[in-house]
Amino acid sequence: MFDFLPAALRTPVSFVVVLGILVFIHELGHYLAARWRGVHVEAFSIGFGSSIFGWTDRHGTAWKVAWIPLGGYVKLHGQERAEEASDATRASWIPGRTFHEKSVLSRAIIIAAGPVANFVLAAVLFIGLFAVMGQPVAGSDAAPVVGEVVAGTPAALGGLQPGDVVSAIGAEKVTRFADIQRIVSTHPGDRLTLHIMRAGQARDVTVTAESQNDGHGHVTGLLGIRGGAESFRKMSVFAAVPAGLAQTWLVGEQTLAGVWEMMTRHGGTAQLGGPVRIAELSGQVAALGLASLVSFIAVLSVNLGLINLFPIPVLDGGHLMFLLAEALRGRPLPIRAQEYGFRAGFALLIGLFVFATWNDLAHIGLFRWVAGLLG
Repeated sequence: MFDFLPAALRTPVSFVVVLGILVFIHELGHYLAARWRGVHVEAFSIGFGSSIFGWTDRHGTAWKVAWIPLGGYVKLHGQERAEEASDATRASWIPGRTFHEKSVLSRAIIIAAGPVANFVLAAVLFIGLFAVMGQPVAGSDAAPVVGEVVAGTPAALGGLQPGDVVSAIGAEKVTRFADIQRIVSTHPGDRLTLHIMRAGQARDVTVTAESQNDGHGHVTGLLGIRGGAESFRKMSVFAAVPAGLAQTWLVGEQTLAGVWEMMTRHGGTAQLGGPVRIAELSGQVAALGLASLVSFIAVLSVNLGLINLFPIPVLDGGHLMFLLAEALRGRPLPIRAQEYGFRAGFALLIGLFVFATWNDLAHIGLFRWVAGLLG
């Protein structure tokens, strides 16, 4: 993917494409929900700052692409309350089309639609990948391909090589790597004949399984090989749908588990990354091909959706928290309370951004390089 670009341009271009897709889908969720609930959308921007190009559609929405590709926004008509707006602003409002006059439910739908759109994008991408290429299979369920041969082991002494595909061991058929492990483990010290395919030619390799004590009095056989590259299990479209949804849910669970580990100090914060890390990974994944890039976008989309639902003012989750308080109180929170909340949320996000960027720069060795220059 992007192989036609020079190496120096592949990473930034991949980053812009990845982030652009994620931001567009997120903001599109807000936009479509606002249109559904009868709120006029004044602007739809991908990026911040000055506009590179843009246009205004027949509904009066200004669409634009801006210079700073680190996010985007949808500007809703009348998003501020009447007491916060100037006389000129209130005079320009279109009756029945402002955000603030809609019910709490309608406003919550509009706010939540952004993260929901990210989850939908991830599910669609996973379903598409599984339907077109198949579901990735790794570990014991992977194809019976030799990935690595450990030196000095029976596999190395018998002549097995990386890339060999094992089709049978003796009279027992082999269809996945777990079959090799199962058969060999039950034949410690036995002489085994492996039927393999190497470079398109059938061969037989004879090995003597090493006897290994598992520490509990059980002796098992060992060859000294590791599984090969990731393979794909073909799936029908009907099977891909539940598999894609399950994968989206799994990625969400793993993301929340990682955040929880960092919060409870069981896991380090060294892996917390920001835009620099995402850009670096985007370039690396793009070099692996379209399937890897699509999978990477799906994983990031789940992450973006979950992060935006955190109850931090400024994020969508913070807005939903204020709307919940309004529903319980029967009236909105005082403007000053909301203002303090947004300030605290903004300060927290800036702090996280700085910390994540510091991690990114340390990860790429910038500080070691500077220290080297300074002697």
